[in-house]
This record gives sequence, C-alpha cells and structure tokens, in this order.
Amino acid sequence: MTPMKAVLQLSVYEERIRKKAFVTVSRCQGVASIAFDKTGKMTVVGEIDVPVIVMKLRKLCNTEIVSVEVVKPPEKKPEEKKPEAKPAAPAKPEIVAWPVQMSNPYQYNPAYANCYYQPYETSRVVVDEPGCVIM
Repeated sequence: MTPMKAVLQLSVYEERIRKKAFVTVSRCQGVASIAFDKTGKMTVVGEIDVPVIVMKLRKLCNTEIVSVEVVKPPEKKPEEKKPEAKPAAPAKPEIVAWPVQMSNPYQYNPAYANCYYQPYETSRVVVDEPGCVIM
C-alpha cells in the first residue's frame, strides 16, 4: 500500500465521543499519525484503508470523507562523499580460557535428573533399590 492522507469531517458534540474516535482510529492497522481540529476535522496519515476507518467511525458519530491524497515520500538530497579514512589495524580477538569446573550451583548432575527442584546442600538423595533404602 502507498501512504495516504485522509481528511475526515466528524460531527463530534462531546469530548467523550472525540476520545473514542481517536482511540478507534489509532487501533487501525497502518496508522502513522492522527490530528484532530477544533472544527471536527480529523487528519489520518499512514498506510491506511480509508473505507474501513470510515465504517468504524460511523458507529460512533456521523463521518464524511473530505479528501484523500497520496503522500509522496520526501526527496532525498544526494550526500557529499567524504574522503575515506585508512582502516585501523584489526583488533586481535580476546581468548578466554574456561576453568575446568565452573562455579555454577546449578550444574548438571545425573543423580538429580529425576528431581524437579535442585537439592539444597543439606538435603540427601534417596536411591530406590530392590533391597536397600538410604535416607
């Protein structure tokens, strides 16, 4: 879709309805900006579907389309080329040696693979064997 600018005339007689109209339009897809005049004109800019917005606003108040325009993107001025600086020498990557045993209290231990919670230091592991129970 191309960006569009739609000017809508709303018959708003209460501040409450004006706020509802503002919220309704802001929830529509593709809306970039909304402006509300004191005369009741709402200007909506963005990649919008104008009939959908008008249908939603007509549920709140009387709405008429004043104008719909295609917004052209601003023309970009060509930038002046700057002389390129010499690239600096590449930085050497930093080598990090990991310790053999990490000091992480939640390291994987196969004895606790069936436990949901990690055991505390004072807890004991109960091993179910056919003839022996250790507590």
